[in-house]
Amino acid sequence: MDPLAPTALAVSSEFMDRIGSGLTILRDHGKKVQKYVWKNRKFDILKKSWKSIVNVVLIDAKDTPSGSANGLYCKFKLGNENHKSKQLSKSKQSWCERFNLYLYDDNNLEVTVWHKGKQKSFMGRCVIDLSQLEKEKTHELWQELECGQGSIHLLITMSGSARTIPLDNVPTTNGVHHMSPEEEKFQWYRLDNSWGEVGELSVTVYGAEGLSALGISGKADSYCVLELDNSRIRTHTVPGTSDPTWNKSFTFPVNDVTSMLTITVKDESIINTMKDGTLGKISIPLLTIVNDEKAWFDLNYRAKKSVTKGNSAKIQLQMSIAWNPIKASFRLLSPKTNKYTETTPKTFNIPMIYNNLKFIKNIFYAVHYGNEHLKYLFEWDNREKSALALTAWLLFWFFFRMWMTPLLAVIPFLFFWATRNTATLVPLSQFDEESSEEELDSTKDDRTIKTRLYELQDLTFTIKDGIDFIVSLLQRVKNLFKFAVPYLSYLVMTSLVAATVAIYIIPINYIFMALGIYKFMRKVLYPDRIPNNDILDFISRIPDDKMLKQWRELRVPESNFNRTYSSKRR
Repeated sequence: MDPLAPTALAVSSEFMDRIGSGLTILRDHGKKVQKYVWKNRKFDILKKSWKSIVNVVLIDAKDTPSGSANGLYCKFKLGNENHKSKQLSKSKQSWCERFNLYLYDDNNLEVTVWHKGKQKSFMGRCVIDLSQLEKEKTHELWQELECGQGSIHLLITMSGSARTIPLDNVPTTNGVHHMSPEEEKFQWYRLDNSWGEVGELSVTVYGAEGLSALGISGKADSYCVLELDNSRIRTHTVPGTSDPTWNKSFTFPVNDVTSMLTITVKDESIINTMKDGTLGKISIPLLTIVNDEKAWFDLNYRAKKSVTKGNSAKIQLQMSIAWNPIKASFRLLSPKTNKYTETTPKTFNIPMIYNNLKFIKNIFYAVHYGNEHLKYLFEWDNREKSALALTAWLLFWFFFRMWMTPLLAVIPFLFFWATRNTATLVPLSQFDEESSEEELDSTKDDRTIKTRLYELQDLTFTIKDGIDFIVSLLQRVKNLFKFAVPYLSYLVMTSLVAATVAIYIIPINYIFMALGIYKFMRKVLYPDRIPNNDILDFISRIPDDKMLKQWRELRVPESNFNRTYSSKRR
C-alpha cells in the first residue's frame, strides 16, 4: 500500500478535534502562554517538588492607628516567594484576598503591613511558624503586629501532601478506610463542648472519571478542592490522566448544618491555568448526606459539556456527618457564617429574569385563584361545599382558644408535607442515563426568539398590573390615615372604637361566627346582589396619590383667577 495514500493517513475525528482545539488555544493565547512560561515564576514552581501548599486568606485588620486604614496593604514572604495584597480604600474596608504560597524548607511565614500615603510607611510585622499548625485544617488567626500597633485577621490552611504523589505510593481503594465521626460525641445531651462547633463531617474522595482538559491529549493534571464555609482543603495532583485516583480522607468541623460542601476538580496544567482550570464542580447540602454511602456523583459544569462530547464527568465520594441537634437548632438563630472569599459575579441573566418574573406572576395568579374560590363558596354555586365550609368555620371558632394561634402556622407545613417531594442527592448509581437524556430532549425549547419576547412582554405587563394594584392599595391606606378624605377617616375611627367595645363585651369567637354567617348568608338573603369584597370596595373610595394630584390641579389659585378676570374687564 502506498504510504502516502489518504487511507494510510486516516485518523479518528476525535483526535483531529483535539488537535484543532489545541491549535485554536495556541493561536488565541500564544503570547500569553509565552509570557507565562518565560516570565511567570509559577512555571518554575510547577517543575519543582514543594512539600505543601499554604493557602492564606487575608481578611481585615483592627486597632490600627487612626486614619491609616485607607491605603493599608500587606506583603507575604515564605522562603523566596513574595506576594502583595491590594490597598484598602474608602469603598473597600477589608481585603478578603486569597494567596497560595509553596512551602519548601522555610517554615516561617512573614507578614509585613505597610501604609501608602504621601510616603510609604512601615506599620508592623508578624512571623507565623507554619510547623506549629496542623495540616489539612483551616486555622483562623488574629496576629498581633510587632514593631507596630494593631492586628491582622488571617485564615491559613496547609495541604497535607506534596504536589504530586507517585502512583506506587497512592493507597488503593481497598486500602482507604473511611473514618466516620464519633456519634457519641455529638449526642443531644452533650452540651459541654464549644457551641460554635455543632458537628463533624468526614469526606473520602476516591477518584474521578471522564475528566477532559483543553489540551491536545485531553488529559489533565487534576486535583480536588473541598470547601465548607471558610474551610478549604485540597488533594495532591494526579498528572496526565482523565481518571485520577486520590484516595484521600478529610475531616471538617461543622458550624452550620445548613451549609453546603463544595467540591471542585481543577486542572493544574499550564493551558488550563491560563483559562478557567475548573473541570467539574458539585455542591452538596450537608442535610442531604447519607452516612457511609459510597457512590458516584455527577460533576455538573456546563462550560465543559462541549469538551466531554456528552460523557459526563463524575466523582466517587463517601461522606458521613454527625451533629448535635440542640446546638444546631440554636445556631440557626445566629447570623450565618460569612464566606470571606466568595464573590458573586454581576451578570445579566435573561433566563433567570424570565423565571423570576414567571414566579411572581404565579403568585399573583394564586392570590387571584384563592379570592375567586372564596367567592365561589360565598355565592353557594356548590351547595355541598358551601355548607361544609360554613360548618367548618362555625366549629373552628366555637372551639378556638387563643393558645391555639401558633398551630395555625402549622397548617401550611402539614399540607406541603403531605404532598412533598424530598430533595435528596441522587447518586449516579440510581440515575437512569437513557431516560434522563430522553427527558431532556423532550423538554428542549424549540420556540423562536420572537415567541420568547412576546411571552416576556406578557409576563412584564401582568406583573406591572399587579404591582400597580398593590401600590395603589397601599397609597389609599396611607391617605386614609392622613385624612385625605376626612369623612372616611372619621368613619373608620368610629368603627374601630365600636369594634373595640364589641370585642370587650362579646367573646371574639362569637363575633367571628356571626361574621361567617353574614358572609355566607348574604346570597340567600339577597339573591340578586353583585358579588363584592366589602373592605376593598371601601378602600376604593379613598384616592391614591395620582388621584390626589389630579384633585389639586382642579383648583385654580385665587390670585391667578383675579388677575385673569381683571385683564378681561379691561
